[in-house]
Amino acid sequence: MKKILTGFILFMTLFSFSQEEDKAQQLAAKKANDFVFEGNNLAESEDYITAEMAYREAISEQKSSVAAAYNLANTYIKSGDFESALFRLEQAAKNASSKSEKHKAFHNIGNVLMENKKCKEAVEAYKNALRNDPSDEETRYNFAVAKACAEEQKQQDDQNDDQNKDDQENQDNQDNQDNKDNKENQDNKDNEGDNEDENKDQEKDNEEKKDGEDEKDDKGKPKDDKKDPKDDEKDKGKPQPQPGQLSPQQIKNLLEAMNNQEQEVQEKINAEKQKGVKVKSEKDW
Repeated sequence: MKKILTGFILFMTLFSFSQEEDKAQQLAAKKANDFVFEGNNLAESEDYITAEMAYREAISEQKSSVAAAYNLANTYIKSGDFESALFRLEQAAKNASSKSEKHKAFHNIGNVLMENKKCKEAVEAYKNALRNDPSDEETRYNFAVAKACAEEQKQQDDQNDDQNKDDQENQDNQDNQDNKDNKENQDNKDNEGDNEDENKDQEKDNEEKKDGEDEKDDKGKPKDDKKDPKDDEKDKGKPQPQPGQLSPQQIKNLLEAMNNQEQEVQEKINAEKQKGVKVKSEKDW
């Protein structure tokens, strides 16, 4: 009996807690709806700033409020803040429980993506909207426009890729030509330097050759070795000294030296004769 009583009390406690939680959720939902209603009125009067604040209050009361997120996104669209609008619409699509709510959220997601020129992504958004409501003609029309836009962008991207490829090839060719020209210019400079060195060497050789020619006579013979032809004629009649023999000039010099010496000896003898014999003044014993 005690266990039954304890179980009953526990059940009543949980039931009471559940009721309190439901009441809190209902109250939060009511507050959120009130803020959404207030925001809608403000949006109709084009007071989007105050309307945005009301929708934010609604979301703070009930995070899963699809109406608050969806309508807040619309205020962002009106003010041109498409990035924030896209975030809130995705939030609404995630929390949506009915096909109608999902359709509206995806439809507006497609519209925001088209505003941002993201045609390919918009096509997928409109597809999701049509899955939830295939009968909506406006969504179908927007889907066709987005599809045509996506195909045009793809063609443009392909052309840009081809153009970029051509530009890159042209740039590579230009770089190769520049490198080739630079190499040729460097080779020409090197050749000019070599030619300049060769010219300097040639000038030096010419100067040395000129100096050598200045030291030669008109017949190309060295000036130091030039000999008077008359001397050659004189030398023809003279006997040439043989190896190991004295030349005539040497013999002549030797004879002159001997005569000079003999003359000196004769002069000394004559001087002695003129002095005479010394006379003794003392007697001999």
